[in-house]
Amino acid sequence: MSLDFLTSEFLIFVAIGFFAQIIDGALGMAFGVLTTTSLLAVGVAPAAASAMTHVTECFTTAASGASHLYNRNVDWRLVARLAPAGMVGGTIGAFVLSNIDGKAIEPFVSVYLIVVGLFILYKAFQPKFPRDVRDWIVPFVGGAGGLLDAMGGGGWGPIVTSSLLGRGHDPKKVIGSTNLTEFAVTTVISATFIVALGWSELSSALGLILGGILAAPIGAFIVRHLPVKPLMIAVSVIIIGTAAVRLV
Repeated sequence: MSLDFLTSEFLIFVAIGFFAQIIDGALGMAFGVLTTTSLLAVGVAPAAASAMTHVTECFTTAASGASHLYNRNVDWRLVARLAPAGMVGGTIGAFVLSNIDGKAIEPFVSVYLIVVGLFILYKAFQPKFPRDVRDWIVPFVGGAGGLLDAMGGGGWGPIVTSSLLGRGHDPKKVIGSTNLTEFAVTTVISATFIVALGWSELSSALGLILGGILAAPIGAFIVRHLPVKPLMIAVSVIIIGTAAVRLV
């Protein structure tokens, strides 16, 4: 069997997907921002980077969502509030990004990724105080999360999961529900990118998918053995540093 597909570029994408999924499996967030930041760093255009990331996430979020369903971690009322707004926001974000010049939008994407990195760093040091649940904000969080996730190539987890946890929702239900909802949002975003860019632009996502699948069980192992706070700090530093280099 020919191994012509095993180019250096393909192996780089496998490594990016592998590393990002290990971190995401341990934190429950950051696959999108880490993958997009890494793809931008190796020269992928912003729209293509976001598209590749979301096509890959169709596979990783499907597995994650199914697992949470099996373990009864899903609050369907929360999903019903998050999903429609997230899908609409994601579609708008993907359409806008697909029709904007990559060089023009790249500085804004880098700034957004830096902000997400700073937010993850903030969450690493924030004490966890119980707060009142405010359900009225859920659709707005979903819409903003979908929009920014599509335009920045990631951020659903840091924005939506962290916001809902901060509002006082049950952590187990938040993580399960946002993971399941992310599959729907990611699928819509990916479909929009495929219509706008064509599949030929996204073939390199196969490397990301392979890396993510290989890393999935390792991420589950890491979450049981490593403290979360140092990992969140390390991830935020990587995101901020890599995105900042793109601005220089």
